[in-house]
Amino acid sequence: MASFFSIDDLPALQGEIAGKRVLVRGDLNVPVKDGRVTDATRIEHLAPTIVALVERRCRVAVLAHFGRPKGRRNPAMSLKPLVGPLGQVLGGRAIAFSDDCIGPKAEEVVNSLPEGGIALLENLRFHPGEEENDSRFAAALARLGDVYVTDAFSAAHRAHASTEALAHLLPAAAGRSMQAELTALGRVLNNPLRPLVAIVGGAKVSTKLDLLGNLVRKVNVLVLGGAMANTFLSARGLEVGVSLCEHEMAERARGVMAKADAAGCEVVLPGDVVIARKLEQGAETKVVPVSEVPSDQMILDIGPESIGRLVKRLAGFRTLVWNGPLGAVEVPPFNAATDAVAKATAALTQMGDLVSVAGGGETVAALSAAQVVADFSYVSTAGGAFLEWLEGKKLPGIEALLTKT
Repeated sequence: MASFFSIDDLPALQGEIAGKRVLVRGDLNVPVKDGRVTDATRIEHLAPTIVALVERRCRVAVLAHFGRPKGRRNPAMSLKPLVGPLGQVLGGRAIAFSDDCIGPKAEEVVNSLPEGGIALLENLRFHPGEEENDSRFAAALARLGDVYVTDAFSAAHRAHASTEALAHLLPAAAGRSMQAELTALGRVLNNPLRPLVAIVGGAKVSTKLDLLGNLVRKVNVLVLGGAMANTFLSARGLEVGVSLCEHEMAERARGVMAKADAAGCEVVLPGDVVIARKLEQGAETKVVPVSEVPSDQMILDIGPESIGRLVKRLAGFRTLVWNGPLGAVEVPPFNAATDAVAKATAALTQMGDLVSVAGGGETVAALSAAQVVADFSYVSTAGGAFLEWLEGKKLPGIEALLTKT
């Protein structure tokens, strides 16, 4: 990955930065119920960047979106309820609020901030120019700041005004969370310690064809799980019963395996599986070889022998990237494989034997349930951006940042 500037490079970019107006693009698209934030994780991820700038006596204006107001002002999607939670995460600091993100009102709020002051500006998506990546809207945002800092990797796959166009108008740098994300991701696929293994699960092959096609060219071993593995098993001529399976994707699955063979990448599928007639807690389960799945049952997890083999093999890898659970983790006991592999990965990481990077909504939830998130080298909460990065796609918000170097 090309180099990029961080907050620490701002003095070289801008000279003395004390008193400078810094526009920080964050991700504050947090879950809110009855006006209260129910999960402040994304706010907490943004805090180190704001604190670093405040300590440098910058005047910080936070830009963010919330929901999908479709270019219109919608009081139900205002960022104003986040003023309190943001201030709380920042140790009780006062947060000014502007009920617009451009124009005279926003300029007045930002320009009146003292050194080390913080303002939160209203939802960017109240203006259609944000999602349209409109140059005039980006220019209106740029008038509010002297420097641009992006800390929203989760929005970097969108070519929006605040994530792409604005980075070309002001000296630009990565915030702390963005810096950590780019460093971790670059460490995995661009210059990894080898052998490198990828674990990919989830429901559908069709949504991850680009991902699989990119990974087989980069990793030494590709482990497939979840319902996605059923499609590959079926493509190899095995009976998968009434399991979730994209039978129409069989030819594409065989194409992925052919690419893997050509690239010297080993594709690992389960040798035994956990089956049941229904996906429900308390269902009667049975472990069978993949060659003996009854026509009236469904595969819901990887079997114990396959888990044991995978856990044992993990010790031979130096780098692991993970996207998607290995079984139907939302219904115990079909979380057994994912939990076992997650805990083994965490243990190896903590011993310093493995670099482990994981991401994607389902993956993060599964690792959280296994209580191992803090023990991985890096866990990305970015979702779509993380997936597109794994697919080898260029992310507009990152490309704009890299052009500054």
